[in-house]
Amino acid sequence: MFLEDMEYKDKSIPQTILGYGPFIAEPYFGHRARLYQLDLYDNPHATAEVIKEAYNHGIRAINLINDPKLLEAYDIAVGEGCEMKVIATIGKTDIDYLNPNYEIAKEADWDEDIELFSTYDCPLMLVDEFITDAYDWRLTSRILERINETGSLSGLVTAFPSKTTDLLAENLDMDLFDFYMIPLNSISYMMDINAFNASQRQEFVDRLLSLNKKVIATRVLAAGVLKPKEAFTFFKNVDYVDAISIGVAKIEEAREDFELLKEF
Repeated sequence: MFLEDMEYKDKSIPQTILGYGPFIAEPYFGHRARLYQLDLYDNPHATAEVIKEAYNHGIRAINLINDPKLLEAYDIAVGEGCEMKVIATIGKTDIDYLNPNYEIAKEADWDEDIELFSTYDCPLMLVDEFITDAYDWRLTSRILERINETGSLSGLVTAFPSKTTDLLAENLDMDLFDFYMIPLNSISYMMDINAFNASQRQEFVDRLLSLNKKVIATRVLAAGVLKPKEAFTFFKNVDYVDAISIGVAKIEEAREDFELLKEF
């Protein structure tokens, strides 16, 4: 499950992507964020070891942002023979998830990010969720157009898969992008759907499919709330997701999670 490469518009994109969440100590991890900052973010060599372990277990893509410590960790791993396709998130800013300031998010130097990741093996660039969910459609269009000019494929990230999905077709030129990254897991954790029962799930899936985009699921482990076996069992029965992004915080997690994924 999610072990092959996706061939799309002359680009090859691995279906399993190593997520960056633990590596930059995203605040949505709660008390663990402080541990991740000490163990990973402040120690690029330790992060590089986790990246290498994921690579050793078959992972050939990584989601990166323009962060010096994260990029240092990736460069260390690359220097030791671990080369992956880079799925770049463009315009990432240090925004409070609980009280996001979308105006600050829109001030991100996204053009610098695009220029940077154009120098990597980067088949896909995604507009960060806090820009997408600011609903400044003119800005979002400009970023997508700029990405497309580089020759990379483009896409959007959203933190609100229900609300944002409903707004896209009426506000954006849908030909500007091909990929859509959304939080998705069996308990609707970090999704704007309160109860993910069967009827709600089908309604959501129908709306998602109507976009006709390649879907990348993120936060599939619900920020650690779900055990990998629970999470992967859910995705075994999902046929509308084209790729998944999984964050791991330890060498042992990389080994266990990615070997388990091969069983599904």
